[in-house]
Amino acid sequence: MGLSPPPPAHATLPAAETVVEFPDNRLLIDLCGEYDRNLARIEQGLDVQITRRGNALSVTGDAAERAMAILQALYTRLEAGRALETGDIDAAIRMGPSRRADGPPAGDRVQLVQGNRLEIKTRKKMVEPRTEAQKAYVKSLFKNELAFGIGPAGTGKTYLAVAVGVNLFIEGHVDKIILSRPAVEAGEKLGYLPGDMKDKVDPYMQPLYDALNDFLPGKQAAKLIEEKRIEIAPLAFMRGRTLSNAFVVLDEAQNATSMQMKMFLTRLGEGSRMVITGDRTQIDLPRGVQSGLHDAERLLKHIDKISFNYFTSKDVVRHPLVAAIIEAYEADG
Repeated sequence: MGLSPPPPAHATLPAAETVVEFPDNRLLIDLCGEYDRNLARIEQGLDVQITRRGNALSVTGDAAERAMAILQALYTRLEAGRALETGDIDAAIRMGPSRRADGPPAGDRVQLVQGNRLEIKTRKKMVEPRTEAQKAYVKSLFKNELAFGIGPAGTGKTYLAVAVGVNLFIEGHVDKIILSRPAVEAGEKLGYLPGDMKDKVDPYMQPLYDALNDFLPGKQAAKLIEEKRIEIAPLAFMRGRTLSNAFVVLDEAQNATSMQMKMFLTRLGEGSRMVITGDRTQIDLPRGVQSGLHDAERLLKHIDKISFNYFTSKDVVRHPLVAAIIEAYEADG
């Protein structure tokens, strides 16, 4: 019998296929998502095709093995009783799968998962960085007493900083959390707003309240604020203080003047950690006033034990359109 002739040069080889069974049908439904939207997200992210056959999933495409590893890791997450959100799927696509089935042991501040993923323990949830830049940022927040997070909106700069602050607080490593941002008047004068001073500045602080309430039960957060163990205040209220044994976050730092930034940075006291976050493209200061974030970056860049962490539109973890909008504005600029 003669040998079969080789396939013609233009012939297309069949795409790789991987098939795996998932024993718990209820968890498989959660894995697939409503109307299979989770599967569709993985298909789009990895350019594969996923087909459900009873209790099994078949994946076809060049990235079939990687896609199946992600599906198995997400299924393991569901087996451990942990929720599966869209952001978790996006993180797995960006950073690769983690097969750890349980969260970090009680008392751990931050847990490395197979050398790749990080988890931050708070009262209400486990928080995971969802991009490589976020992962490096979280590591720097635990390592350095002063850290900067610079990049566009939606990249998790403030959210992750508050999560780390809550973690260090509940584990007893700091005595208080202080969250601050400049109350820059963008078109509406504070004096014309109704209410007392708290009523006037609270709208500026709302994003910080929102982040805090994601990590602490509402009653506990309210009690800690009442006891002054958590403070949320405008930057101007920091003058004259020494912030010791505290985790301090300055948000929207691009709207601090150079003098305000110097004032804030020199508040750092014994046993404290400070995080400065900002977006250089969203400066609301009057024309001709230099941003304190710009000056701090220029002057402090080469000082040991101060970390600068940068984010791009690729690190946006909000709606996918947010990244596209940021890229469009960057291209126009």
